[in-house]
Amino acid sequence: MSRGEDVKGTFADDVEALVESVRRKYGGRVAEALERPASKLTELHGKGIVKTNHSVLELICAAHLISRGYEVDVEKHLEGPLVCDVYGVKGDGTVIVEIETGFTSPEHALDPLTYLRARIASKVARYSRFADRFCLATPRNNLLEIHSALVKPPAHRTVEELRRLKALCDLYYSNPPVTLEELRNCRLHSVMVIDVDDVSVQDFSPDEYREMLTRCGLSRWDD
Repeated sequence: MSRGEDVKGTFADDVEALVESVRRKYGGRVAEALERPASKLTELHGKGIVKTNHSVLELICAAHLISRGYEVDVEKHLEGPLVCDVYGVKGDGTVIVEIETGFTSPEHALDPLTYLRARIASKVARYSRFADRFCLATPRNNLLEIHSALVKPPAHRTVEELRRLKALCDLYYSNPPVTLEELRNCRLHSVMVIDVDDVSVQDFSPDEYREMLTRCGLSRWDD
């Protein structure tokens, strides 16, 4: 999609090039099913609601799910102000994918990692109850700071871990706050790593993802 003459510059052109890349990667059936979410994002972009980089990641995740038999929607309203990035349905099962790019605004220039840890925790807490499976997705050029308590099944989280998670979220989220009940019951099922250039996705369990990054020296995130 980002190679030479394939990119023409406008949002619609980039989406068209991406769909064509998906066609080459996954075949015509997946590309055709991707047209509806692509059109929705193009319309939302025209209203100034979505941005190009994030939309590209959504569409690659959508293509990945479609290739696995899901019917997919993007920017789906869940409840109140909550709108999820990618929502998939297959049979009686549902999945939500929330994409995390690692972007922080200038207000968090001095605390980007703490803020991103809180943002990831809040996403898992707020969104995971709306689907059977909840996944985080991120491009290969970003690292997700996932708290160790969120890697565990809910029943294995300690009171101290929940207290620390709650204190972390309270630094940035107060209207409404992230509740202890949300943190106690939320579930992260997988982490998707997106290769934009190759229009591909790799799935990792939360344990696999944290272990992979721990081997790179990131072993004391929660201390």
